[in-house]
Amino acid sequence: MLLLAQIVTALILLLHVYIVLLETVLFDSLGRKAFALSKEKAEIVRPAMSNQGCYNGFLVAALAVGFLHPDAAIAHAFTIYGLACIAVAGIWGAATVKKSILYLQTVPAVIALLLHHFA
Repeated sequence: MLLLAQIVTALILLLHVYIVLLETVLFDSLGRKAFALSKEKAEIVRPAMSNQGCYNGFLVAALAVGFLHPDAAIAHAFTIYGLACIAVAGIWGAATVKKSILYLQTVPAVIALLLHHFA
């Protein structure tokens, strides 16, 4: 069960690395397309998206610490914290931006949290 929890968590980490890249360095090319923004709208929201990408980077960092920290208790705490933040951010995103964010972020994070809980 722990291996499955780690695999799901790793996939979530990779997904959020991709999201960070879409919202920051790849925003003008892939990000704009992924978020279905016109060129004009992209110009307006670029600073906010970059800021959002920065926050997603912190979520990636929490999960990365969860994988890399040598103390198992600290690593577990960072993993749970990162997954919980992703789940809450997904709920907020679904409520304020797009419902599909719930399925892209919250559902996988909750599954990972449950897998970690039962591992």
